[in-house]
Amino acid sequence: MVNKAGVLEAEKDSTKKNKTGSWRSVRPVFTEKCIGCAMCVKYCPENAIKVDEKTKKAKVNYDYCKGCLVCMSVCPVHAIEQKDEE
Repeated sequence: MVNKAGVLEAEKDSTKKNKTGSWRSVRPVFTEKCIGCAMCVKYCPENAIKVDEKTKKAKVNYDYCKGCLVCMSVCPVHAIEQKDEE
């Protein structure tokens, strides 16, 4: 959407409408080291990570994860590994 100033802006929650597709080359995988601190949730630009209420561990919705690995860089306990897409 283009605003009044002529600047292209994303629609609010537009990533929820746009699944990643098959172009992602890497993905984050959470290990047992996850402590449920939710740092990854706070920094995920796609809002694709949530902390499971039962397990208190982070989980990724790969339908929306773009593979940017920001979560991996902010994890204080290094509980996220990078895996290549198959």
